Amino acid sequence: MLARFLPKKTEFFALFSRHAQLCVEGAILLADLLAKPTDGKERYERIHAIEHDADRVCQETMETLHKTFVTPIDRSDIHELSSRLDDIMDHIEATAQRIWLYEIAQPTPEMLEMSENVVRATEAMKAAVDGLGGSVPAGRMRELCVNVKTVEKENDRVLRRATARLFKEELDARALIKWKEIYEDVEGAIDRCEDVANVIEGVVLENS
Repeated sequence: MLARFLPKKTEFFALFSRHAQLCVEGAILLADLLAKPTDGKERYERIHAIEHDADRVCQETMETLHKTFVTPIDRSDIHELSSRLDDIMDHIEATAQRIWLYEIAQPTPEMLEMSENVVRATEAMKAAVDGLGGSVPAGRMRELCVNVKTVEKENDRVLRRATARLFKEELDARALIKWKEIYEDVEGAIDRCEDVANVIEGVVLENS
């Protein structure tokens, strides 16, 4: 009963928005790298720095969660949101690292499409995250979540096409493995954006 009368800390929403913004910044840098994979090490290091910032936000969120008695949304949802946001940046960083270490010199046509999709997915995800702490109607929140899922579905089609072409046309086994890993990491980042949208959708349903 006491919990109902205690103030709820709302800084979680600001932390989520900060975390989501870092994901967008990382995605934009990654798209630029994927489109023009030159100076890989320098640009990877910029993405790596953003990933470190994202780790710090994740840590701050978890520390705040442990110190907060009454939370604005379910504790498990806070943990899940923060974890999935962190996973997005992990996949973005991993992709950039592979581009650098594998010395990728030229993007594939599908890679260019996927680079645009990772930006679209993170931007759509951030819009949903930002709406979580405001007075956005439940119907609008569901639309924002659907926007993320739409990008994920579109990227699934690109990934299937890219994988099929890779196994059909790439004769160098090492190159095939490299590209397959890069494709999967980009897809992983977009999938985690969808995970964030799914958590937000659940929160909206519980509170509407």
